[in-house]
Amino acid sequence: MEPLIKIFEADEPVLEKILSRKNLDQSETAALVAEVLAAVRGGGDEAVCALTARFGGPALRPDQLRVHEEEIRAAYSLVDEDFLSSLRLAIKNITAYHQKQQANSWFKTDENGAVLGQLVRPLRRAGIYVPGGKASYPSSVLMNAIPAKVAGVREIAMVSPPASDGSMNPYTLAAAAEVGISEIYKAGGAQAVAALAYGTASIPRVDKITGPGNIYVTLAKQQVYGQVDIDMLAGPSEVLIIADETADPGYVAADLLSQAEHDERASAILLTPSRALAGKVQEQVARQAGRLDRCAIIKRSLADYGAIVITGDIDQAFDLANQAAPEHLELMLAEPFRWLYKVENAGAVFLGHYSPEPVGDYLAGSNHILPTGGTARFYSPLGVDAFLKRTSLIAYNGPALEQVGFDVINLAGVEGLSAHANAVRIRMKNCSK
Repeated sequence: MEPLIKIFEADEPVLEKILSRKNLDQSETAALVAEVLAAVRGGGDEAVCALTARFGGPALRPDQLRVHEEEIRAAYSLVDEDFLSSLRLAIKNITAYHQKQQANSWFKTDENGAVLGQLVRPLRRAGIYVPGGKASYPSSVLMNAIPAKVAGVREIAMVSPPASDGSMNPYTLAAAAEVGISEIYKAGGAQAVAALAYGTASIPRVDKITGPGNIYVTLAKQQVYGQVDIDMLAGPSEVLIIADETADPGYVAADLLSQAEHDERASAILLTPSRALAGKVQEQVARQAGRLDRCAIIKRSLADYGAIVITGDIDQAFDLANQAAPEHLELMLAEPFRWLYKVENAGAVFLGHYSPEPVGDYLAGSNHILPTGGTARFYSPLGVDAFLKRTSLIAYNGPALEQVGFDVINLAGVEGLSAHANAVRIRMKNCSK
């Protein structure tokens, strides 16, 4: 029987094939998304409701878009205390982690009396997208809302797709209530992104949209960028594991499977110089997969985007990992911290045999909204910075301007901007030029 995950040599172009998944033709989907955005921009709440029904959601009226307080209170009767206890621990850890990211305004006075500085201010209003419908993603509520709260954002609007009967997932609602979000709308897909970006009678527009979603949500965020800011364009989830002979093959297999279950386009890759480990992991993947609920999704994911790659050594594994720039990078090595200096591109790094990626997804405190598809080369995880804006401050007095005035005039002259030069020259008392 063919194995669920194949073993390749490092010189085979398997990584290029896997990474190329982000280059699929999306023109038809992008055109549909553009149609949805235009409909909401012109039709407001009525268009949001009509599009929700068109794409398989419930038939809602505009006055039913916002979740009422009674629905939020009722959610608590539908969730258990163990969930709330775990949720509150996650909130505590995520808040503590993000509080360390806070930035401050600063001022500096030079010897000539010029004052320079930077004002750091939170965005006024943020919109967070939380996947929903049949699924429950309370962790996504926390990962979006908590850094915004820590940053000081005054207004946070949450959108999430309702179930077919018009209800909202109680776990999602409870998570929102626990972090202090009461402005929640029953809207998903590109129409929800459009409502946040352009505003409707029921949903005031926001300054930034964050949060993961399907391809329609991602392309909608791409198309409204500039009207509002966005966090990133998230693609299918991925994990890349670098392991040596000290790794437990059962642990490695479990971590590969935990990523593959996300969806059919998720990627799970092991890089190792140990052929013995590679073979044992391959066996463990087959053994464990059959016991998992989402086995069919896992099989498809591993067949198309999974791989075990035999490298010449650990150095080569890191070279390949940095080229891939994975969302999640696990270092299942004897001395993982000794190798940390080799990491150049990764959304999040998990060090050691007892740091599985799901700990970061839920409870460690770091954010699980991470750059995917190789964008860790230039993007960072969602954090407090995403909800802050910076304003430069410049305050010169007369003597300070006199000291640098001729240099400003010279530079403006080179660029042919005589009015720029004149704005400085007119203020200089002893200007001979």
